[in-house]
Amino acid sequence: MHDFCFTIPYGLLLVGGGLFGYFRKGSIASLGGGVGTGLLLIIAGYLSLKAFEKRKNSYFALILETVCAAILTWVMGQRYLQTSKFMPAGLVAGISALMTGFYLFKLATGGNHLPAKPNN
Repeated sequence: MHDFCFTIPYGLLLVGGGLFGYFRKGSIASLGGGVGTGLLLIIAGYLSLKAFEKRKNSYFALILETVCAAILTWVMGQRYLQTSKFMPAGLVAGISALMTGFYLFKLATGGNHLPAKPNN
């Protein structure tokens, strides 16, 4: 599975969560953190997709995705430990931890595996 297949939906989920937190509770932190990080991940996923279409890997995008997911795991994990509230801190920390593991796996195995060139 390619990183952008998960990164773009992950980014959209964060944007949606940030907007939900802002409209529901007026949380500027949710708006900035969720929307900001989500948009950064969507951009990284898009860069990775465009590189894949050119039969290349975008290690810049993969590293950016990894860093964003690791930071979210740490920040939201700390918030979960302080509040013991699963929503949203525990959920975001859990998803982000899974994504961090996925991105580290992709980095360790050489990025997105490119399909073989068709023989004409």
